[in-house]
Amino acid sequence: MKRLYSRFQPEHYDIYLDINREEKTISGKTTIQGNASDKNISVHQKGLKVNAVKADADDLAYDVDDDNEMINIELPGAGAVEFSIEYTAALTDSMMGIYPSYYEVNGERKELVGTQFETNFARQAFPCVDEPEAKAKFNLAIKFDEKPGEMAIANMPENRVEDGVHYFDETVRMSTYLVAFAFGDMQSKMTETKSGVKVGVFATKAHKSNELDFALNIAKRAIEFYEDFYQTPYPLPHSWQLALPDFSAGAMENWGLVTYREALLLIDPDNTSLSTKQLVATVITHELAHQWFGDLVTMRWWDDLWLNESFANMMEYVSVDALEPDWHIWETFQTSEAPAALQRDAIDGVQSVHVQVNHPAEIDALFDPAIVYAKGARMLVMVRALIGDDALRTGLKNYFAAHKYNNATGNDLWDALGAASGIDLANIMNSWLEQPGYPVVSAMVDDGHLKLTQKQFFIGEGEDKGRIWQIPLNGNYDEDPEIFKDNHVDLGDYDELRQKNGKPFRINVGNNSHFIVKYDESLLNDILDHSDELSSIDKMQILQDLRLLAESRQISYASVIPVLSKFADSHSNVVNDALYRLAFNLRKFVKPASKEEKNLKHFMNQLSVDQVQRLGWDSKDGESNDDQLTRPLILHASLYSENEDTMDKAHAIFEDNKDNLIGLPADTRVLILSNEIRNFNDMDLFEDLLDDYRHTADPSYKSDIAAALTSTKDPKLLAIIVANFEDSNTIKPQDLRSWFRGVLANNDGQQFAWDWIRNEWQWLEDTVGGDMEFASFITVTAGIFHTRTRFDEFTEFFGPKVDNPGLTREIKMDTKAIDTRVDLVEAEKQAVNDKLAE
Repeated sequence: MKRLYSRFQPEHYDIYLDINREEKTISGKTTIQGNASDKNISVHQKGLKVNAVKADADDLAYDVDDDNEMINIELPGAGAVEFSIEYTAALTDSMMGIYPSYYEVNGERKELVGTQFETNFARQAFPCVDEPEAKAKFNLAIKFDEKPGEMAIANMPENRVEDGVHYFDETVRMSTYLVAFAFGDMQSKMTETKSGVKVGVFATKAHKSNELDFALNIAKRAIEFYEDFYQTPYPLPHSWQLALPDFSAGAMENWGLVTYREALLLIDPDNTSLSTKQLVATVITHELAHQWFGDLVTMRWWDDLWLNESFANMMEYVSVDALEPDWHIWETFQTSEAPAALQRDAIDGVQSVHVQVNHPAEIDALFDPAIVYAKGARMLVMVRALIGDDALRTGLKNYFAAHKYNNATGNDLWDALGAASGIDLANIMNSWLEQPGYPVVSAMVDDGHLKLTQKQFFIGEGEDKGRIWQIPLNGNYDEDPEIFKDNHVDLGDYDELRQKNGKPFRINVGNNSHFIVKYDESLLNDILDHSDELSSIDKMQILQDLRLLAESRQISYASVIPVLSKFADSHSNVVNDALYRLAFNLRKFVKPASKEEKNLKHFMNQLSVDQVQRLGWDSKDGESNDDQLTRPLILHASLYSENEDTMDKAHAIFEDNKDNLIGLPADTRVLILSNEIRNFNDMDLFEDLLDDYRHTADPSYKSDIAAALTSTKDPKLLAIIVANFEDSNTIKPQDLRSWFRGVLANNDGQQFAWDWIRNEWQWLEDTVGGDMEFASFITVTAGIFHTRTRFDEFTEFFGPKVDNPGLTREIKMDTKAIDTRVDLVEAEKQAVNDKLAE
């Protein structure tokens, strides 16, 4: 892929933009200073209509290459140069570049204009060398069709307004994809850190002002935490957090002006679940971790994207754990990041964490959340456990000092952390960074000896290439090697080891290393016989590893069912999360509305009935975080099992609150609404909820309504939902995927959703095709299908699209994932259903 930076290194941009919301036009002039190593250079553009390219008032020869998104320019000569480009462009509705967000206040439709330039969309706003390595300083001046009371914000403070033009301070040296600004009718709340950094939260006036308070508190404390942890000052005068009504990603770390989905920044302090608070806090701390790791020091090229994302993904948990220790946020890491990484990384053909990029369309495909975020974060959690926090902090401080305002590669990080810890980290970590997949370590007693072997773990067919990992083993016997780097190891006479250590043999204690364990029957039974001595994480890990081994058919799915009953009375959320994840996985083995499904529902009721009795529907004063987080899990299982008491109680709560549905308790509201729609439904309620969805500004209520409505059994109502998929006044494109998934996962709605995506693929590509979310529509579809018929339909439809560079890996992997699941169901269905019938 041709990089423009090699021929032209920009140093400074003067960007003037005149934006007209009414006419949806941008007219701009960008003046660029820099160093040209050749008189023929190129800069990026996308969708810009270039009117003139000048140096010292002289016109320069240029041509626009739309296919390669470039302007080719002939300069008078090489060396230090300055030239300007005048252009016009359209304001788009694609949530990329400069774009309007739409919202309502008191029934009046309004617009807030914001930006999204990652990965390479700055070129849609102004001509530039749009590559991470091409760092420069930026002066921004913005004029817009301003109405009284409106404001403009950007990466840096505004220093003056002249003739309607808002001028902002010059930025520090930074990458183009981090430039950001917004303007419109906003409210804000401000505070200041101990070191004098101004912190603000901005949102539209559709929200109550107290919805900004939680984010302001977390953001302020997070910056103070990072300044201390990184031992490096926050590099800018302010840190603004902005909630955009339309936003395709979750959030974006623009330097000094972080942008978010409203659902991931704003919180109703009077009615929000603990899980939502935890989610919002980790999103904010993730983006603020990037202000150093990604913004101050940036990856040189997109192949090292993990440097940004894996690191921020780990640090969000490190910081929230420090800010809110009572939350035990690392348990959330175990229930969200770990299973996502382990599931995805077991499919042959998955990308490695560090991955080469050969085509612009592949850049967005790199943002595989299960790999670059979740697996990468697990990898860094292993590093942190190996070297400890003191060495981590020293290494990071030196890393920032050496590379600030510049770029780095993965090896630069390993060098800094290795020097601080005295460990050859590059050698250990390259086996995790450069190789796709992960190992299963088998532990067995063979010929009286305790032996370990490692081999790549696959769910489905996989080509064994003899990969070996350097595994931090984290065993509980003194004889375990710290790093297991061979095919096999013999630890010695098992009976002697067992007696000396006085406890069942276990490895990967804490579940922090990225591998799973297959114990032979005698070792596993020893662990289960002493299960009352296990921590919550240990129990969760047993369920997690058994599920994955069953998915890969290394053990029978039926053998796992009795283990679920063994852990069903746990008061720990991590255990219940893993338990019900596994229990709901059994649904693929039963046909809807069959005798077999009736048996599964009976089993699900047995698992949950005592817990429902214990916890009930109402939260209690002083109850544990575990109970708050577990309640929705067990009530969901009980409703699935059609427990009449649970269904009737949910209906009674609905009846008592039907005039104020938004006021239902946030952690159970979605279950109450879904129960009503599925089992007590009437057309009036459906229409009322759809109307609420269109008009409420509360993002968590919106997502509850979407989940409830898509669960209806009524084909007429499902047809109405699908008919609204393309109406952005009802369902914004950013929210479409969750609606689509809801209908697709509903057996009564699956055909509607599947027909829609096949018939409307072109519309979908036109609407969200330039976006890193686009391929996830394929992922979502593949995650649900589990019959041979659906597999054949999937391959027939997506097979011909496999040559699209942005979709190639996704289609190949998802085809394999469905095929594997279908084989599993066909092979195990009888045994699973026989076990459930017992």
